[in-house]
Amino acid sequence: MYAVVELGGKQVKMEVGAVIRVPVIPTTGKEVVFDRVLLVAKDNELKVGTPKLDNVKITCEVLDKELKGDKIKVFKYKRRKNFRKLIGHRQKFTVLRVTKIEI
Repeated sequence: MYAVVELGGKQVKMEVGAVIRVPVIPTTGKEVVFDRVLLVAKDNELKVGTPKLDNVKITCEVLDKELKGDKIKVFKYKRRKNFRKLIGHRQKFTVLRVTKIEI
């Protein structure tokens, strides 16, 4: 069984027991409950929401709150204008373990 959830403008596929990295979410406890579920697949049955499914919740355990990803370098350059600009970026993310999907 798996589900697709909307988090921070992105769609994330979640399965029970899976460890996933998602964009940073503000959490205070050790558990997070998501109710914006777009799709649920169980056995050979597929439920799709318009735009979300009602009465479906996904419970996740927070493993790490704010980690940083790999550094990405962005280099801007304009020829013959002596313009060069180097920018670095490290995306923050939260690590979650999916504990249960309630239908």
